[in-house]
Amino acid sequence: MTDYKRVLVAVDFGEEVEAICERARDISRRYHAELAMIHVVEPLVVEPAYDVLPSLPAGLEGEMEHHARKQLLKLGDSYGVAQDHCWIEVGSTKTEVLRKAEEWGADLILLGSHGRHGVELLLGSTANAVLHGARCDVLAVRVK
Repeated sequence: MTDYKRVLVAVDFGEEVEAICERARDISRRYHAELAMIHVVEPLVVEPAYDVLPSLPAGLEGEMEHHARKQLLKLGDSYGVAQDHCWIEVGSTKTEVLRKAEEWGADLILLGSHGRHGVELLLGSTANAVLHGARCDVLAVRVK
């Protein structure tokens, strides 16, 4: 079994985030590994076909990113993660988690999985996409 040195936990601030972070902290302590957190803000996309809807307020994405940063720093602080190891990225969750894991040299990516069934399983999930794209181990923590 691999001795992990760098554990990256991807969080989405859902109600199960604490269970995922607890697992990540436990693993990082067990292996004396560095722990980092990432949250990805997905860009808001409005199709031109929906121009009958009111336009999005200017600066909404920046506000979302700012709010996410505050949440992530608070979460990181409660799990002993240094501020410089709490990353907010904007883009596709799968792409950004994999990019940051590679850039940082993570040996393990940890994230939540809802255990999809039926059509949801066929369409895939973020956890599945990360699992198949990662160059390191991936642990999907089952959440409700």
